[in-house]
Amino acid sequence: MKYVRLLVLATVALVVTACGNSGGNTALRPDETDAVKASSINKQLGTAYLRQGNLALAKEKLERAEKYNAQDPELQSVLALLYERLNMPEQVDAHYRTAIRLAPKDPQVSNNYAVYLCRAGRTEEGVKRFLDAARNPLYRTPEAAYTNAGVCLRAAKRYDDASTTFQRALQIRPNYAEAVFQSADLELERGQFAQGREQVDKYLASFDATPELLLLGVQLNQALGDRLGAEKYTRRLRVEFPASQQLKYLSESKRNPG
Repeated sequence: MKYVRLLVLATVALVVTACGNSGGNTALRPDETDAVKASSINKQLGTAYLRQGNLALAKEKLERAEKYNAQDPELQSVLALLYERLNMPEQVDAHYRTAIRLAPKDPQVSNNYAVYLCRAGRTEEGVKRFLDAARNPLYRTPEAAYTNAGVCLRAAKRYDDASTTFQRALQIRPNYAEAVFQSADLELERGQFAQGREQVDKYLASFDATPELLLLGVQLNQALGDRLGAEKYTRRLRVEFPASQQLKYLSESKRNPG
């Protein structure tokens, strides 16, 4: 489901960022205390274990890092992610709230908490935090936060609000393929096939294609009964993305139309 994919990507980005940043912290700057250095090393190890799916060792290292330096907002965010994987929601909330208290001007922390809230079905809280991140002048990709907010609203079946939010993302960055996909895919779900096709056509006429958008173009044209339009995008998918999962899916669906 694309909703899950988008929000999972945001969470994975948190782990990658933390691991990369903690790697920098282990350079042992002369102004760091021994406790901060020890925390940085354990944070790096714990994050690596978390990425590998070794939750027991990740917990051991990250909790040790917290004992050395509980004032690191990045560490608090990674701990929240760990406890989400361990299905401990009270701990997740506590660590995200601590991270926000420690770094109130960091929009990435708010964005990451919003990802969790939306996956947990807490739509109002999640959307508010996405919008807070999007409106923060320090946040470099507000279009992604608006798109995530739209995904969260769509999952709650608030389709009009979701559509408006996707369009806000596209006002900021017209070539943001993810927002175009989410918006047009929503129109497909709502039965507004012509509107969805118009969005896909407009994007693909000006910007680089993605396999997701080409497949969606095929599906929208099929829904409209436009065989030539569907074949046009099928041909592009075959030529431009011959190894894509989208082409594989399309080929299998033709062999098994039921």
